[in-house]
Amino acid sequence: MSFQALIFDVDGVVAETEAEGHRVSFNKVFEEEGLDARWDHALYGELLKIAGGKERMKTVVYGRDFKKDVGDKEEYIKKLHKRKTEIFQQLIHAGRLPARPGIKRLIEEAHGRGIKLGIGSTSNIDAVTTLLKSTLGEKAFGCFDVVLAGDVVKRKKPDPEIYSLNSERLGVAPAECCVVEDMVIGLQAAKAIGMKCIITRSYYSRNDDFSGADLVVDSLGEPGDATVVTVDAIRGLFK
Repeated sequence: MSFQALIFDVDGVVAETEAEGHRVSFNKVFEEEGLDARWDHALYGELLKIAGGKERMKTVVYGRDFKKDVGDKEEYIKKLHKRKTEIFQQLIHAGRLPARPGIKRLIEEAHGRGIKLGIGSTSNIDAVTTLLKSTLGEKAFGCFDVVLAGDVVKRKKPDPEIYSLNSERLGVAPAECCVVEDMVIGLQAAKAIGMKCIITRSYYSRNDDFSGADLVVDSLGEPGDATVVTVDAIRGLFK
């Protein structure tokens, strides 16, 4: 098998979005709604073991201490998540969430070398698209052959469905795909379907155990850095 496709997670991979982006946005919604909930850094780190923002919100709305009469709780969660996405997009447009080192470089290099490119995220599709375009630019965003996010799949990470669908849409066998992730559940999802997986440690995963990953780095790197992940370096993982 050879290296034919590169698939990226978004949050924590493209930008450090979790601590000062998503977490802040969730807390702002809770404040607006008058809910007795606030996710500090430690608690949110634990909640990241649950893939998907609406799924994390269920821990509040379906919690024992939730007293507010909101009618249909599933519809209420959708409403909260829509507002949260609006707040998150405002943070992006304000320039609060810059791209991580090496991400744009690697995307453009891979595209130029004929590698197919995909996105596999559990975040809202609007938030993902806004983040990609704002942090990487329209040119780099246009390099992607497939952008899959949010509720396009029924089962979220660590289930491999998002990566299976990427494989299908890209027309590339899983064994010829490499995933770039930052969380253990993402690594588990990639490996469950037989894909290579590079971990770029993020704020919330810097101390996690990534046994089983094909490569673990602190960032994808820019020219001059001690570690720079290139197309040729990824290709070497397939030998």
